[in-house]
Amino acid sequence: MQLNRSRALRIMMLFMTAMAAVVASAQSALNSEWETLRPEGEEFTILMPKNPTIEVGKFPYHKMELNSRLYLSSTQAGPVLAVVSLSGIKSNPALYSDLERFNSYVDAFKNWFPPKARGKDAVAKLLLLGNTTFHGHPGREYQLTIGELSGVAKTYSTRKRFYAVVVLNTKKDESLKDRFLSSFVLPDRMPDTRATVAAQPSENPSEALPANESKPPRPVGEPLKNEGETDGANTLPHQPEPADSKPQPPAKRSPINGGILNGKAIYLPQPDYPPGNSSGVVMVQVLVDEQGSVVEARAISGPQPLQAPAVNAAHLAKFSPTTLMGEPVKVSGILSYSFAR
Repeated sequence: MQLNRSRALRIMMLFMTAMAAVVASAQSALNSEWETLRPEGEEFTILMPKNPTIEVGKFPYHKMELNSRLYLSSTQAGPVLAVVSLSGIKSNPALYSDLERFNSYVDAFKNWFPPKARGKDAVAKLLLLGNTTFHGHPGREYQLTIGELSGVAKTYSTRKRFYAVVVLNTKKDESLKDRFLSSFVLPDRMPDTRATVAAQPSENPSEALPANESKPPRPVGEPLKNEGETDGANTLPHQPEPADSKPQPPAKRSPINGGILNGKAIYLPQPDYPPGNSSGVVMVQVLVDEQGSVVEARAISGPQPLQAPAVNAAHLAKFSPTTLMGEPVKVSGILSYSFAR
């Protein structure tokens, strides 16, 4: 009996040693030979382990088709390092806001990336950590969990593409995470040369993300010009108008109260269920802009562990634009999220 027990212990020790060697080998492989990646047709450069997997393709997203590029370095037992590049949702202020464009990319990334990282049935959980700006490009940082892997995803929107820089691991490795994330570089965002009046900074950080990519409004009192028209010698000098006759900018309307907005949403994603046994109802106060995008969201009641997932889901909700007397207006209201095991 004693002999069998000793033999079992030796076998267990050999197995644990072998597994530790596998993990150490995988970790060493990702930490040893790195190279600077500058893919043709991309805007970024980054430092990655040599010979990453590169996948180029397309996938459907609602009624659109998005272009995808994945740069992936991973092992079965070790960390996952990836850069996701998406394009296909062009900036079009006439149809949707830049915030809606950004949120659509995040939604597409959340559904497309997990199977690439951990197999067909993998599901991602995203938790918004905060807004950020990188070389003038608006972005957000998320806590990302896929199965046994957890880490961060830093997302950025340029005028041409959407990027997600991802670090996932089964354990904490701050040096690896910092080395990878800090090596990601985008060129400085060039200012719009058509702008003649500097935009006033927003007091609300959620409204400032993403930055407006549309053509800046014509300054009050500036005469209209046709494209290609220049100021020639035969043009009449501009006569200043009397101060009293100058058009005044319309007063901003206060948001209207929409009450409970769940039934009015045209897109209302369900929140991720956090670990634990918490259940209950979370009420989230939201502010919807003139285009129907949620620009502010904060929990006002409900269990504390459930508030962050509810707020995160509320930011992705979409509504039809609301008009009052023919003018688009903002709407303030409540989104209710019920959590039950």
